[in-house]
Amino acid sequence: MKIAILGTRGVPNHYGGFEQFADFFSVFLAQKGHEVYVYNSHNHPYQEKTYKGVHILHQYDPEYKIGTAGQFIYDLNCILDSRKRNFDIILQLGYTSSSVWYFLLPQKPLIITNMDGLEWKRTKYSKPVQNVLKFAEKLAVKSSDHLVSDSIGIQKYIFDKYQKNSTYIAYGAHPFLNTDVSVLDTYEVKPYAFNMILARLEPENNIETILDGIVLSKTETPLLVIGNHNTKFGTYLKNKFNNWPQIRFVGGIYNLNHLDNLRYFSNLYFHGHSVGGTNPSLLEAMASKALILAHNNIFNKAILKENAYYFDNSEDVKNLILKIKKNDNLQFIENNFLAIAEEFNWNLINDQYLQLFEKSISENQQLRAK
Repeated sequence: MKIAILGTRGVPNHYGGFEQFADFFSVFLAQKGHEVYVYNSHNHPYQEKTYKGVHILHQYDPEYKIGTAGQFIYDLNCILDSRKRNFDIILQLGYTSSSVWYFLLPQKPLIITNMDGLEWKRTKYSKPVQNVLKFAEKLAVKSSDHLVSDSIGIQKYIFDKYQKNSTYIAYGAHPFLNTDVSVLDTYEVKPYAFNMILARLEPENNIETILDGIVLSKTETPLLVIGNHNTKFGTYLKNKFNNWPQIRFVGGIYNLNHLDNLRYFSNLYFHGHSVGGTNPSLLEAMASKALILAHNNIFNKAILKENAYYFDNSEDVKNLILKIKKNDNLQFIENNFLAIAEEFNWNLINDQYLQLFEKSISENQQLRAK
């Protein structure tokens, strides 16, 4: 098959969850003998034309100049280019800035869209923008040949809202086995003597709630806040918590070995995401044997079940910090690690996507033959 992946800033991953998935999945497809193309921003750090057997198509992306609106132009450029390529399948990762251009999608390929989380629920968006995102969601459902939901909660939402079926395929993670305690020296922390958060610094990820709980607990244990903080909300958080030296904003870390070791050697790992489906960083925390304290919502509970502690507010965070230690909860950690091996490993996830592609192509050929 000739397959395109749209909707990310590109591979190898230098940004987030969809990029991580595109990285692993595109290479998997290429190794299986498929002709795979991934669209990259023109200013992506990786400027080669191929990556581990995957073709890279750089397209102009003005987001660095004009902000979020640039994503719409970038997606438009990718879609216009895809019209020249004679693809069999176009996999769209997300719909926020691409579904408005659905009428420009080429006619031949099957359009398979991963519906991501409930983007319109993100509190960083104003009411008018949230309404636009709801409309974009509707367009994506209407214009796609097949939909993928990355959580049972999203799958149920799509069926209840649009009476349309979607295929449930979660994200994956690699079980982490090769620990290296020397990584901690870079971040000036000691094994099991620090806590951490790994997330985009956005309101719906409950960073402020967690940090308020840290302050209330009066703990002196260092908390590493990992994520790009050179944003409006990041600046707000740094200013608000400037007087608490135990809260350390370390910026984005994209070295997976460093992240895995930090998760493995952390005492408590906070996961505050509240509006998405299966969040990749949550699975990676499970695969790295972190003890997880998660925001109390349907998406997190569907993955972690009873193998985590949950919080609703900063008072909950305070109480958990004062009474929970990693060494007292080894069964939670082992249960989550087993779930990665049995449910959320990348080989299984990649196979499920490939099976969906093959089934979709076969069904489409049968329809055309009638």
